[in-house]
Amino acid sequence: MKISVLGAGAWGTALAVQAAGSGHEVTLWARDGAAAAEMRFARRNTRYLPEAALPEGLEVSDDLAAAVAHAGMDGLIVVGTPMAALRSMLAPLPDGARVLWLCKGFEAGTGLLGHEIARDVQPRLRAGVLSGPSFAQEVAAGLPTALVAASADADLAQAAVEAFHRERLRVYTSTDPVGVEVGGAVKNVMAIATGVADGMNAGLNARAALITRGLAEMLRLGVALGAKAETFMGLSGMGDLVLTATGDLSRNRRVGLMLASGKPLPQILQELGHVAEGVYSAPTVLARARAVGAEVPITEAVCALLDGQLTPALAIDLLMGRQARSEH
Repeated sequence: MKISVLGAGAWGTALAVQAAGSGHEVTLWARDGAAAAEMRFARRNTRYLPEAALPEGLEVSDDLAAAVAHAGMDGLIVVGTPMAALRSMLAPLPDGARVLWLCKGFEAGTGLLGHEIARDVQPRLRAGVLSGPSFAQEVAAGLPTALVAASADADLAQAAVEAFHRERLRVYTSTDPVGVEVGGAVKNVMAIATGVADGMNAGLNARAALITRGLAEMLRLGVALGAKAETFMGLSGMGDLVLTATGDLSRNRRVGLMLASGKPLPQILQELGHVAEGVYSAPTVLARARAVGAEVPITEAVCALLDGQLTPALAIDLLMGRQARSEH
């Protein structure tokens, strides 16, 4: 299969490496010409994924039109940019192209999820999302990983299986892109909360409570937006939440840990050097939850913390001091 991966960050590079290693014809597009030239010379993405060698069959290009043309109508385009760039990446794609995106979150300003952006800018695309509990470094290293490809187009989801499913990278399919996208967006916010609790030494009991109640928030919002409840018991719900909230490679968890240490948010983002989608998604998660009447107290606390309205200690006290109620 001809595959074009648009975006040479860690995750896009990792999937390109895996697909090329399976014998597919893969082009990895980098926005920066100098970065693309360096990758072609060094056969590594020294900035985002230095430990992973690029297979010989993996082409690196900074020509977007050529990269899109490489996939054609029968191949697969994978958008590996942050959510902020998804709209601009989808807009020039030809009608009927098969495209999956990897980004997790809501679009700043509009509050739209990926499938809503696609419907807005290119409604004739055959589109879907590839998500699940996955750190790019582990995928590139060939460590066991499971993902889910979600689309209303069953043939597209199956194309994702053909492109990426291999011995140590399992790809499941789903017909619920809404649930998969909500899970991918909300888990980043919950990871910030869990990082704060861990940074405050609140204990493992508190971590378990936050993850469990965070899943409840994710489910309430998702179902209100049209998702299937069972999706949140799967890879893009519980699976991705557990990984992002507890894994040391999680950027959103690190944001919470640094907030707990007293660092201001601008300094944290500067030190991080990579996008932490939860910081930008939290206000939108809250806005969309309020619009559909979904209760999201953890998200509210994270937003107040990011805005400087609450200290980490007060945020934990606020959540633990909520009135007793039925769990369900």
